[in-house]
Amino acid sequence: YLQRISIELGGATFFAVLDEDEIVFVARNGTTRIQNLGFVLGARVAANVASPGIALLSCKPPEEVDKWLEGRKFVPYTPSTYTRAEDVRALIDRTRALGYALVEQQLEQDRRGIAVPIRTRGDDVIGAISVSLPIGNETGQQAVARALPLLREAEHALQSLL
Repeated sequence: YLQRISIELGGATFFAVLDEDEIVFVARNGTTRIQNLGFVLGARVAANVASPGIALLSCKPPEEVDKWLEGRKFVPYTPSTYTRAEDVRALIDRTRALGYALVEQQLEQDRRGIAVPIRTRGDDVIGAISVSLPIGNETGQQAVARALPLLREAEHALQSLL
């Protein structure tokens, strides 16, 4: 699934899991450019700056998200990184309402991530699949229109196996 998404969209794809404050990349496919940035298997990234982290946090009840945000210091990776809990909460809430995460320029300038949570048939959230794309001349909604059908296809196929 990661390979197909990567080939069709021209971006790097990942499967990540949430580990407290961070996501951990456990599978990847795509360009070596991303690999040069440190996104290799086992790499850890702050959950609040990456689309799989936001997708996974959106699956938690609001009171758990509030507890997760409480007292947290947010490191700015780019000038666009949200450093206020209210902004991160709004992003998580929007993701919960939409069912997917769209995160732009939070971790790296001129990059956006789109992610969906992956659940078992019993509705347990086990991770998230994401794609990292250059922003280029495409709007966020155009990127979502291209990426979301492929991410949803992988989501449903994996859910049927789990």
